[in-house]
Amino acid sequence: MDSNVSVEKAKNWPNAAKEYFGELKAEMRRVTWPSRKQVEGTTAVVIFCVFAFAAYFAIVDEVLTRSVTQIYKVLTK
Repeated sequence: MDSNVSVEKAKNWPNAAKEYFGELKAEMRRVTWPSRKQVEGTTAVVIFCVFAFAAYFAIVDEVLTRSVTQIYKVLTK
């Protein structure tokens, strides 16, 4: 019985693909695309956030590195 289901799926594949792409095309027409100004603004925010997080993690890393180094020095005396 499973082989019959597989054969039916294989036969219906072209119609299913055509239906999928038709629905995809219709959905893409309904999408509201952002303006160039909106894209530029959100891109600037993302770039700023990336640098802010990088700075934050660099500071945290440095603090933890120094702390662990000091603890190691105290414990190995």
